[in-house]
Amino acid sequence: MSQWIKLATETTGEQPSVLLPAIYDIIWGGVSFLIVLVLFSKFVMPRMREMTAERTEKIEGGLARALESQAEATELLSQYREALNSANKEASDIRAAAQAERLVMIDEAKKAAALAAAAVTAQATSSLESDRARIATELRRDLGVAATDLASRIVGESLTDDARAASVVERFVADLEKSAGR
Repeated sequence: MSQWIKLATETTGEQPSVLLPAIYDIIWGGVSFLIVLVLFSKFVMPRMREMTAERTEKIEGGLARALESQAEATELLSQYREALNSANKEASDIRAAAQAERLVMIDEAKKAAALAAAAVTAQATSSLESDRARIATELRRDLGVAATDLASRIVGESLTDDARAASVVERFVADLEKSAGR
């Protein structure tokens, strides 16, 4: 470097300045800077603006999609909650209807059981009445035969005549009923 300074001082005769470069350096540096500036503004800056615009568009589009997704999610959540509330209400209504139906079925079963019990009681009463009447008839007949035999022995004559035997039996049974009624 000292050779250059020596050479510069010999040709111009002045001492070079440390802070100020030589004129030819300023001219070549300025021309180079202008060429780089023109090329940068012509080729690089438009591409950078394009990339920045694309990135801005992507970011804004992403934000818009995110807002749409959030609105949709909020809508779906409210629909889900509404459906859940509706399902809970429907389940409650079904439980209440089942409870009411159960009570109705119980009442119907009680009524049916009471009717069945009444029918069984009526049938049993009817059966008892028919059995009583049958037994009374059989008893009268057997009693009549025994009374006729006894009367035949006491009177000493045969009471084989049916009409006569029937009147004797009827009179004997009537006497028995009178004595039992006392």
